[in-house]
Formats: sequence, structure tokens, C-alpha cells
Amino acid sequence: MNVRRRLISTAALASATALGLTALTACSTSAADGKDGKLDVVASFYPMQYLAEQIGGGHVSVTNLTEPGQEPHDLDVSAKQRGQLEESDVAVYLKGLQPAVDDAIDQSGIGTKVDAASLTSTEKHGDEAGGHADEHGHEEEEGHEGHDHGHSHEGADPHIWLDPVKYAEVAEGVGKALEKADPKNAKTYEKNTAKLVKKLGALDTSFKDGLKDTKSTVFITTHAAFGYLAERYGLTEEAISGLDPEGEPSAKRVKDLQKMAKEDGVTTVFYETLVSDKTAKTLANDAGLKTDVLDPIEGITEGKSKGDDYIQVMESNLKALQKALGAK
Repeated sequence: MNVRRRLISTAALASATALGLTALTACSTSAADGKDGKLDVVASFYPMQYLAEQIGGGHVSVTNLTEPGQEPHDLDVSAKQRGQLEESDVAVYLKGLQPAVDDAIDQSGIGTKVDAASLTSTEKHGDEAGGHADEHGHEEEEGHEGHDHGHSHEGADPHIWLDPVKYAEVAEGVGKALEKADPKNAKTYEKNTAKLVKKLGALDTSFKDGLKDTKSTVFITTHAAFGYLAERYGLTEEAISGLDPEGEPSAKRVKDLQKMAKEDGVTTVFYETLVSDKTAKTLANDAGLKTDVLDPIEGITEGKSKGDDYIQVMESNLKALQKALGAK
């Protein structure tokens, strides 16, 4: 909806920044003071849509810029979508994942801009890490022990939603942002946020218990989407094509993966729902391995996962990992 806005005070701006969101303008009372009484929220892709809907409930109207089944990394923002941004009250996005979305939101006059990457710590995984590789081909930064647990930085792995703990931290930040944008419904947003965080905590426990005792801890994926998940639960992800889901692996990389799979007892090569499975299946066939789906949940498809939500797809991912890793 279109609402009248006025510039917020310096103190309010400082407070908004501390919450990990950029609020350039705000309405005089509540951003939801329009003809339908709902807060208009634009989400950049499914994981952001899920948060907005779960926390906002009936008080929000959520539009997803990424269509179901569409690969989000290469999304181009249309003129119509730019218009939607201008008419909306809140944008929830993940800076660094979709450059066109980042640009469109930066250039828009939308009142509340919530960057999920600023609401939790981010790290470098896969081919963005630089430095040297360990015995599994993991990239480690030279001259840096451990990981960078500061806030979002350029070149960081954006796939934070695949770690239930980090996703819960983002949920809390989104909840606070909605409370500020629509104070009259703040109690509902606070309650819904707490409920969602509890669900994500239970999901974390399921992964922790389900993967604590496995024959192998190494798994192969199409692209490096599961670095945060692997680190959280003591696993090692080996990606065929790094952070780029459309990237092509070198012949050396394929040979190294085949050797590693044999040495570490890898049984399965995982492919995903929104990109071609050709490379994964070729590697699996050449190495005598099985294939299965490990869904990065970048979008809910119209096929296998139709009707499922984030929690259900993550539970399917857990079962797939348990089977592939030989959980006891």
C-alpha cells in the first residue's frame, strides 16, 4: 500500500541501524495504516518470504520477488517489481545473494529495509574463502585461524538460512523490524517470532541428534550451499562447483572428488531442485555412487516439495543426510 511518510529522527535511525536494518523513512504512526490495514512486505526469495509470513501472520501481505521454481541467484528485477517495491512498507532480503535485488532495494524509497545478512554472523566457505585447501579440499583463509564471526562482509557465503541457529537469529531481527514498522501489532509479531524461534530450535536439536553418530561425515553437493549446516553439525561439505550453482568443475576437481569419495566412504552425490543434475549424475556414475536430493530451499518448487514449507524440506534434508552418511 501507499502510505505517507516523514523523515525519522537521528535517534530513531541509530536505533534502526542497531537492529540490523536500514530505515530511511518512516510513517507518522504505523506503516500498516492503509486501506486494508496490512503491512505490505516484499521478500527477495523464499526463505525471506517464509520469515515474513510466519512472523507477520494475518497482519502482513507478502510478495515474493522470486517466483516458485525460479533460481534466485540470477533474478532480474522487472519494472513492475520495482513499482511493487516503491508501494511497499518493508523489504526483507539477503544482501549478497541477488545483486539485482540489492540494487533495486538500495535505489527504492521503501521505508524499512531489512538485510538478513546483517542480523547474524557470516563466514567464507567454498570457492570464496581463498587461501589453501585442507585434506578435503576445504578452503581456509591464510593467516586466519577459525572463522570470521563478525557481521556480514563482502564475499561471504550467503546461505545462512540452512543453519537453523543462524536462521533463528535472522528471525528475531525480522521480528523486531516488523514491530517497529507496525507498532500497533508489535505484540503479535513478538509472539509469532518466539514461536518460530522455538520451532527452529527443535529443528536444530533434530539435526544435532540425527547426525551425531554417522559412518562418514563427508558429503558431496552440486554447489557450496551447505557450508553453515556442515560446520554446525560437524560435517564436511565437498561442492562440485563452489558457490556458483551454474559453475562447471575442472577435470582435476572431478578427479579429486572421485578419489576423496573412495577414501572417505562417500556413498551419495547430492543434486538440487532448481539447477541441472547432469554434472552430479555424471560424477556419481563415474565413481559408482548413488544420487539423491539435498534441497538448498532457495525456492519451493511446483514438483516434489509442492505444499511443503521450510521446516518440512529441512526435515527431508536431514533424512537424506542420515541415509547417505550411514547414521546409526
